[in-house]
Amino acid sequence: MNQPIILDLDGSVGAVDNALRLDLRDWQARVRFGCRVSTLDAFGRDVVGRLPVNHGTVLMGSGDFHHLSWPLIARQTARTRGVRVVVFDNHPDNMRYLFGIHCGSWVRRVALLPQVSHVHVVGITSPDIGRGHAWENYLTPLRSGKLSYWSLGVDTGWARWLGVQSAFRNFADADTLADTLSELLIREQQPTYLSIDKDVFSPSVVRTNWDQGVMLEHHVMQAIEALQGQLLGSDITGDVSVYRHPSAWKRWLSAGDGQTLDIPDLTLQSWQVEQHVLNQRLVNRLNAAQGYERVMRSA
Repeated sequence: MNQPIILDLDGSVGAVDNALRLDLRDWQARVRFGCRVSTLDAFGRDVVGRLPVNHGTVLMGSGDFHHLSWPLIARQTARTRGVRVVVFDNHPDNMRYLFGIHCGSWVRRVALLPQVSHVHVVGITSPDIGRGHAWENYLTPLRSGKLSYWSLGVDTGWARWLGVQSAFRNFADADTLADTLSELLIREQQPTYLSIDKDVFSPSVVRTNWDQGVMLEHHVMQAIEALQGQLLGSDITGDVSVYRHPSAWKRWLSAGDGQTLDIPDLTLQSWQVEQHVLNQRLVNRLNAAQGYERVMRSA
């Protein structure tokens, strides 16, 4: 069995069966929402370097920590080339950021890793990839053929004018998107890392404190099933915690990105209970699907 790992940065991740929990709350202020690249490098050396060589899904708490996927993916893919990365997220996480790296800019860094063949960001409904924010998207990974956006209901016509239209896949509904993705994952089998930010889900599935997408639980479960035997590693973010940044500029930036920071205690508790139940179901399915290294060892 692949032991799940909880990087307990904010206390938001509930109990997960057989998980190894690392108390990392002393890192919260330093890495939450964003940080310098040197700080994330230090996190990678101190924390990621202490993880078991083989482990299961990593749960990181709030979506404010999604940029921590970068060192996790770098470590997990270090021994394997031609790794595909699939990211379920309501946002592209490929946006320009002037202060190092943050939860909305890390995908570019992953696409630059030489061992990564392609990154698919799936389930985007955010206007981050619309005309009004086009200039904020890093174009190099889109132009190089290493990054694709899979979106729903966003006008991305601007991509044609900049010659990156081949990196955009737009769908009329989530069922069609999920079916098309599953067909791709089954047809083009390769070692894959899966990262799930639960803001990709409709609020009817689970609540986060970021703007959310429209995907349902079975859409993500369908993709996990399609990755059976190909899954090299995985992580989950998108849990809910309330936090006041010591840094005024981080408070300003997170509020400007539309994050909900004022959640009544009873509401927060209710949301977290739903999050915990969904986490366990996702971990169970991911654990059943993870097995690429086992396949390689038996070959």
